[in-house]
Amino acid sequence: MGNQFSESLKRYQLKAFEDDWGALQRGIEKESLRVKSNGHISHSPHPNRLGSALTNPYITTDFSEALLELITPVSQTIDGCLEELENIHRYTQQNIENDEILWASSMPCPLSADTEIPIAQYGKSNIGKLKTLYRHGLHHRYGSLMQAIAGIHYNFSMPDSFWESYKLLCKFKGPTQEFKTEKYLHLIRNFHRFSWLLLYLFGASPTACKCFVEGRAHDLSKLDGTTLFKPFATCLRMGNLGYKSEAQQSLFVCYNDLETYVECLGGAIKTPYPEYVKIGHEKDGKYKQINSNLLQLENEFYSTIRPKRNVENGEKPLDALTNRGIEYVEVRALDLDPYSPVGISRGQIHFLDSFLLHCLLAESPDCNRDEFFEVANNLNLVVSRGREPNLPLSSKGKTRVLREWSMEIINDIKHSASILDKVNQSNEYSLSAFEQEEKIKNPGLTPSGRMLDQMKKEGMSFFEFSMEHSKSHSKTLREAEINQNFLTHMKNVSSKSLFDQQEIEKSDSTDFKTFLDQWNDF
Repeated sequence: MGNQFSESLKRYQLKAFEDDWGALQRGIEKESLRVKSNGHISHSPHPNRLGSALTNPYITTDFSEALLELITPVSQTIDGCLEELENIHRYTQQNIENDEILWASSMPCPLSADTEIPIAQYGKSNIGKLKTLYRHGLHHRYGSLMQAIAGIHYNFSMPDSFWESYKLLCKFKGPTQEFKTEKYLHLIRNFHRFSWLLLYLFGASPTACKCFVEGRAHDLSKLDGTTLFKPFATCLRMGNLGYKSEAQQSLFVCYNDLETYVECLGGAIKTPYPEYVKIGHEKDGKYKQINSNLLQLENEFYSTIRPKRNVENGEKPLDALTNRGIEYVEVRALDLDPYSPVGISRGQIHFLDSFLLHCLLAESPDCNRDEFFEVANNLNLVVSRGREPNLPLSSKGKTRVLREWSMEIINDIKHSASILDKVNQSNEYSLSAFEQEEKIKNPGLTPSGRMLDQMKKEGMSFFEFSMEHSKSHSKTLREAEINQNFLTHMKNVSSKSLFDQQEIEKSDSTDFKTFLDQWNDF
């Protein structure tokens, strides 16, 4: 291991990698639809026992009242992070209705109309109404079906002890936060270049219910009477059926420096978009969207990764980034793993950490418009054809076969895995890299390949596959014992969150129209 560690340090031009630098900080946000035991979306409100969706730091909702979002605190160990996630899942499953389960797949359960999807409610406060209005805007712009798709968000940052030493090594003369911001953008540029690899390795949405595409143009094939699919698809969630926006397809967002990034998104938030102008802002005294611009908020920009900074009360995300720099990155390209009760596995986290550390430490040239759209095209190809033999991708205008390029990238990532193994006295990071290598050699080992193979061999529809895993996982979670201290903590947090929401509602000093006008006043 010593020689390998030395070679890995040379790969990144490092003199050392201290043990405490390996205390990577991670957090997980996991979305899951609440569905009835018959597999159809729940129409019941967000359960009161889970606290307030506005103020509970562990359990909230995303687009819909039925689309739960479970959030772990920041953890410096993988085991600690997964333990938190499992406990939050157990508490959630045991505090929703007895006939409700958590949907195990990213693509949603059977849905026949947008009206079937109840939009999330956050109470009477101005900020709560704004959050609900934002979702009404998404409904009018893209339809609610797309918003019912679930995924995993993986938050990642390096420990504070890393940055001062790395700044000296890089001979950076400015403030440490300025250096962190620069290097996180460096990471993001590399992540964009290689994020198609994560879709291939972990994509788990090669199929969808037939009802999901009713009335929409698509090029999917028929697997059975209720299931549509693409034979080599990996992650339809990230394709045209999922998190895609025609309005955003021409939007070039540059990650070369923070000022340019903020200008790109800020401009989109201020620029009226004709199709959204047609929707209108208000009708019969009811608001339909926050505004009629290309983006209502920063969060509407669909990206595989985002630079992030925790916001203060009433602060906008872009303002937080401008004022205090990047604090961490949020990976948004991950499907739920339907084979895991919590949607993600230890091995996957080990590889994500290695992948992200590699993106941070490896060379990262500035991006440009041509590369930005080349990367987007690679992503689209892997979404729909990722397991196709000899699939051609593009790098700097030259054709690269996915299999060969993937092996090259993973061989490089083995260096960051080696470093993390050394400082954590482990071999799990390297083992995970070798596991991903096997998926490249044999596409049938990928989650998307396994899903399709199981459905075909057992004659299962997507609905039947998802129901089988959803019921099994929910049974496991419902029957699991929760640590008493954690149970008490969650009950207290849930109760306090309801009180906190009431206090926010009492503290409002303006009506919603005034609040919204001020929010839109840039």
